[in-house]
Formats: sequence, C-alpha cells, structure tokens
Amino acid sequence: MKRPRPGQLLLAGVPGTELDSESAALFRRVQPGGFILFGRNITGAMQLRKLIDDLREVSAVEPIITIDQEGGRVSRLRLIGHEPPNAQQLREKGDISLVRRHGEITGRLLRLFGFNLDLCPVLDISFDDEADNSLRGRCYGTTVDEVVRVASAFNEALRQEGIASCGKHFPGYSAAGVDAHHDLPRIDRSGEELEREELAVFRQFISTVESMMICHGWYPCFDREKLPASLSPRVITQLLREEMNYRGLVMTDDLDMGAIYNEYGLEETIRLAIGAGNDLAMICHRIEAFDEALRVLEQLPVEQLDRALENIARFKDRMSPPHEFSEAAFQQLDAEVWQLRADVLGAEHAAERSPEDGKRSPVESY
Repeated sequence: MKRPRPGQLLLAGVPGTELDSESAALFRRVQPGGFILFGRNITGAMQLRKLIDDLREVSAVEPIITIDQEGGRVSRLRLIGHEPPNAQQLREKGDISLVRRHGEITGRLLRLFGFNLDLCPVLDISFDDEADNSLRGRCYGTTVDEVVRVASAFNEALRQEGIASCGKHFPGYSAAGVDAHHDLPRIDRSGEELEREELAVFRQFISTVESMMICHGWYPCFDREKLPASLSPRVITQLLREEMNYRGLVMTDDLDMGAIYNEYGLEETIRLAIGAGNDLAMICHRIEAFDEALRVLEQLPVEQLDRALENIARFKDRMSPPHEFSEAAFQQLDAEVWQLRADVLGAEHAAERSPEDGKRSPVESY
C-alpha cells in the first residue's frame, strides 16, 4: 500500500474565494491533509460550496474541511447569513435546549456546505468575561460544571449531525493576559490550579471530541524554559497523550499567529510542532510557504510521520460526506439561525450584531 504523502500533516489556509490555477497546482503538489476557511474565503452560499468542492477535487485523499463556526463574532458564515448567538449569550439564557438546537443547526449548515470538522467547542473557563485575551463571548461557563454541562449539549448535537468537533484551547487559555494573535502569553497557573479547573474540563471531553487544538501559551509549570504549549512535548505527548490518554487528532492553533511567527522560523516551527506530538500543523496565511513546509516534513523522523499519518487516517475514516447543496436548503437553515437568535436574545435584539462587530479583532478578521 502506497504511503500517504507527508503533506497530509498540513492544515492549510486558502488564499481567496475561488481556487485559481496557481493555488490548485500548489495544493495538488503538496497534498495538504485538510483546509481551513475564513471570512476572506466567503462571499456567497453557492460560491462557498463550489470552493469546497474544488478543494476536494484537487485532493488525492479525502481532505479535512474545517472552519471556526462557534457563534457570535467567531462565526464565519455570518458573512452570508444570520449571526448565531455566542456561547456566553446561550449560557446566560439558561435554557440547555437552545444550546442543543444551536449545535444541530450548526451541524446541518456545515454538512450542507461540505465541511466535516468544526473548530469548536471552546472549552476554556471564563475567569473574566471582559478579559482582553480573544475569548470574550466565547466561553460556555464560569465554572467547571457549567462549561461541561453547556458545551456538552452543543458538542453532542453537532456530532449527531455528522460534524466532528474540536476541543480548544488545550490545556486552558483563560488565564492568558495577552492575545496570542500578537504575542506569546505567559500563563502562571500552577499544576494544581490547572488540574482543579482548566484540565478538569478537558478531561470530561477526552472521549467526546474527535480532535484537540493546542494553544499558543507558555506554562512555566510544565516548561521552565519559554516554550508555547503548541510546541511542547510535555504538554502534548506526556500530558494529553499519555497522562490523559487522548487518542484523537491533535493540531496546533494557527502557526502564523504572532506568538509563534515572531519567535520561530518556519522550519523550526514545523519540526518542533510535529516532534511535540501534533498530527496537524496549521498554517493559515503563508500560502507561499507550503512547498518549504512539505520539504521540512519529508525530512522528519519516520516514526513521527507514521504516528501522525496514522492518526490523520483514523480521523478521516470517520468523516461524514457532505449533504447535497441547494440554495433553498441554506435559506431554510438561515431562517432557523434567525429564530434561534430571537429566542436567545429576544426579537427586539435579534437584528443587532455583536457589540465587537465594529472592532475587528484578529480572531475574526482572517
């Protein structure tokens, strides 16, 4: 049996709203394991489905197609439809059935467009709903029990619709004082504090999220020398894989964020990321770097490649195919998003966008 190409270890950003000939040739050559789409890739419903179909066409192995469709400002599909309520709005409403409905609608929307993985739920605890660390509005609770209860409702409903989920941001990003899109946060939580709160949440999702995203935060309790969790063998291999016995797909957060980009070169980043235990290295913006990234991957130790390729193949074996697309089906689902928004926020507030809408932050502006 022919061994999959090492490009399968890349989760690749896409440059535009259509697959031009140059990008198509690049992706055929590199054969990324998956693609992540952002607002920059979306102008319309038919356009989005065609782009995803074209990405499948250039892939020799069925690709992971993913997006951040959480709710509120981190909802890429709000560019072509209504904005779903965010996690904080759902938890404050206090009706778990609305959370389940949000998961169901999200799953059906993503299957309609051809996605097979949603990069959520956020499993971080909100220690401060106003903290300026990119998590505002995105957390399902302020305690371990609340996050587990509310995020589980969304997660179960999403997965029942055939969309794989991703727990983020491991091992817990809530205590970050700066935004990793700009700089590497130092997270001064003790191992005992993490075990009692952040990790207590993640442990509840070990068997119910198909993938985990590792954050760009430095945890001195795990690594004395400055090192992001996303590049840390102690965090990924020892803690997540061995101590917590996680068997799903593990990926970095975007390696183009300032926390990584400002500290490491591309070759070092990829070597550290895969060596630490990640299966997928996420590169969202440096499209021109994919050939170099492939060259680095081809030189990695065979045991690292085999481990990651096996985990990726296992994940792909369980992916669901897309639903047949129609504009009418999208309009129906978009109407359901509107109704959910009205039921959560009240009809008088349903037309209002997120308070942050006029202040584009890195987490939403890709």
